[in-house]
Amino acid sequence: MTGLELYTATARRASSAVIAAYSTSFGMASRLLPPAMRGDIQTVYALVRVADEIVDGPGAESGLDVAACRRVLDGLEQEVERAIATGFSADLVVHAFAETARRVGIDRGQTAPFFAAMRRDLDPVAFADDRELRQYVYGSAEVVGIMCVRCFTVGHSLPDAEARRVARGARALGSAFQVVNFLRDLGADAQGLGRTYLPGLDPAHPTDEAVGRVLDRLEGELRIARGTIPSLPREARPAVTAAHDLFASLARRIRATPAAELPARRISVPRTEKAAIIARAALGAGLARASASSVRMPRPEPVR
Repeated sequence: MTGLELYTATARRASSAVIAAYSTSFGMASRLLPPAMRGDIQTVYALVRVADEIVDGPGAESGLDVAACRRVLDGLEQEVERAIATGFSADLVVHAFAETARRVGIDRGQTAPFFAAMRRDLDPVAFADDRELRQYVYGSAEVVGIMCVRCFTVGHSLPDAEARRVARGARALGSAFQVVNFLRDLGADAQGLGRTYLPGLDPAHPTDEAVGRVLDRLEGELRIARGTIPSLPREARPAVTAAHDLFASLARRIRATPAAELPARRISVPRTEKAAIIARAALGAGLARASASSVRMPRPEPVR
């Protein structure tokens, strides 16, 4: 093993620690991927999580003002660009992401919209119309779905029409994930971060009708995404199915909750149900790891 190979392997292990600490749902689903593919997805998650943390609180908690957080975020984006261009970064998370990006075909077409969306979160958010919302969701979530598809399909040749269909499904799934999180974080986003993402839905006094409209749309996106899973490489399907089903379960639980309770209550999927969903996804793919007991359960963390 060369020095660079050792450094890259160490960087990838650092990325795996990030997903283990921050997300039970994605962490559990990613265990259904083969090791190399799982490692690639972990590098994407780790970079996205670090950027998210810059704008979501830890930066401010450390004493940085908004302008300083913006400089840190800008610096991270610049370092990502340099690392993708050169193949090296002194930042382990950035290095691991860049190595994956160079190999699977992730570029500024995905990273620039993502960082633009993160930058938007540094100022108060009150989206007035669907155009603003969709632009934000594209950068914050849909391009992340595209990054994941690049990880899944590297080395696989898809016809152009099928590739477009898979990309549409990835974008739909990323959007659905993001909007589910908007609903479950209504109170925290509005009261703690000054963000109102969903036009026509008052985060302090949501109505069942307004929440229902949002759920109708995101459940339509989940259906689109589910329909494209069979077009993915076989080894990627169980994990994507599990992630889809985890968020579909969360959406159902939100729909079953009176809207007035959402600002003060963060809905989650119980650990036992998460394990059952993972087991069904594994069983449906004919994998040996088909029982819930085969999935090691980390400590509960929010779905992100």
